[in-house]
Amino acid sequence: MPPLRRLGQTDLHIAPLVLGTNTAGWTADEATSFAVFDAFLDLGFTALDTADVYSRWVPGNDSESERIIGRWMAARGNRDRVHVLTKVGSDIGQGKRDLSAKWIMQAVEGSLSRLQTDYIDLYQSHWPDTTVAQEETLEAYDRLITAGKVRWIGCSNYDEALLTEALAVSEAKGLPRYQTVQNEYNLYNRGAYEGAVQQIVLREGLSLIPYFSLASGFLTGKYRSAEDLAQSQRGKGVEKYLTDKGMAILAALDKVAASTGATQAEVALAWVSAQAGVVGPLASATSVTQLESLARGARLHLDADDLATLTAAGA
Repeated sequence: MPPLRRLGQTDLHIAPLVLGTNTAGWTADEATSFAVFDAFLDLGFTALDTADVYSRWVPGNDSESERIIGRWMAARGNRDRVHVLTKVGSDIGQGKRDLSAKWIMQAVEGSLSRLQTDYIDLYQSHWPDTTVAQEETLEAYDRLITAGKVRWIGCSNYDEALLTEALAVSEAKGLPRYQTVQNEYNLYNRGAYEGAVQQIVLREGLSLIPYFSLASGFLTGKYRSAEDLAQSQRGKGVEKYLTDKGMAILAALDKVAASTGATQAEVALAWVSAQAGVVGPLASATSVTQLESLARGARLHLDADDLATLTAAGA
């Protein structure tokens, strides 16, 4: 197992893979989710990432991801072995993205109840809410931390300006600061992290939790033509990657996979994990077999030449 990595300046240390659980109650039923979560812990990993909005896009589904995680932890009695990362601010019926103090104080109780826990390890602002002052949001988090309901906070989908402002408000007002940033980042899409946001992360001692680490499955290498898109429910979301740049990245992945004996997906995860400021890629699995591959990617060490080949292909 690779060395544990610290989430920002927190006391949370995790093995470098975060399991995305948006699949729970959607493309993975409860029994499958339990099996994947069990295997995740057995492989030495601890961080489960969810959100109050997962997976409410399924008709009749009421924040099922948090509920399944809660039932799993209760059944296993393993809350002390799990790092629970969840998010607030998406529209789950209130009619808008919402980071108001009133909504956060209400929403956290729902998450705690569904998760069957009395604290959340990392509570993240899911999307910016420009209708609410950041000071109001951070004051709400301060109250939750003081009450012991939240241990640390992070943000998601924040750009340079919002992140800079948030850190300045925390500093000026003595409020909790975001310790993590959860933005899209993979070999194909690098703009939401590389450059200004990465500079802030490194300068301020934050950590990136990159989502879409496999670009919706494109970086597994199984989608190489329009005909391949019908292979799965996610195929339609992969079409935008079938470009000259996408093909160059797949060629680089094929080359490194051949030299390392790893799969393309494992190589893509290892590249993300090796980038400065990254605590570990965020990826989801709908089977134990898929999870085992993610774990191999988290443990895979790429040499400087392999990293350079991959970086150049996606530049």
